[in-house]
Amino acid sequence: MPTQTTGRITYANWEENPVGSTGASPRIARASVANTFSGGIEAARTTCEYTIAYVTDKTGTFTGMELLTGQLDGRAGTFVVEERGVFEADGTVRCAFEVVPGSGTGDLTGLTGTGSYTCKAGEPSISYSFDYELG
Repeated sequence: MPTQTTGRITYANWEENPVGSTGASPRIARASVANTFSGGIEAARTTCEYTIAYVTDKTGTFTGMELLTGQLDGRAGTFVVEERGVFEADGTVRCAFEVVPGSGTGDLTGLTGTGSYTCKAGEPSISYSFDYELG
């Protein structure tokens, strides 16, 4: 049975660069991001890379990979999550993430799990939930 943990994600840095055309939508961009997780997941200054598809200036989708090094409910290690999300015209961002199979190290070897968050653009800190199992 999965264990659920919760906490907060605080954005530390966001560097976005266009890919290809910078004119009218649709267009794509890349973003290098650093986050800090607190709560059930404790990971400072994660490494995250997103590819963003802007359908309009205020709507679109994103995918990314995030490397987290720290602790999960007191167990030390590293793991990677794959993220998929959308952003809407009202500023709402919805994201689901899943542990990349085989990416857990240390006390997190065999980790599987999924999580999510919803926030409004511009919020410096957001809530997440994460359901996981250690094999």
